[in-house]
Amino acid sequence: MQEKAYRSVVKTISWRTIGTIDTVVISYLITGSLVMATSIGSVELFTKMTLYYFHERAWNKINLGRHKPTSNDYQI
Repeated sequence: MQEKAYRSVVKTISWRTIGTIDTVVISYLITGSLVMATSIGSVELFTKMTLYYFHERAWNKINLGRHKPTSNDYQI
């Protein structure tokens, strides 16, 4: 079973939202500067979103840990 590309985009955006908030908070705690923290978070947002998307699409092509349902599988 494969996922469509738009699912990867939605997952990418939701994960990066969480990740960027985390980066901004950590950066602020380390630097003490909200301007510096948001600058770091802004750069990180775009680079990691792009990396995650391609990572997700690559894993979509790998069958490791997947199985095809058989006719005996019970599905709700």
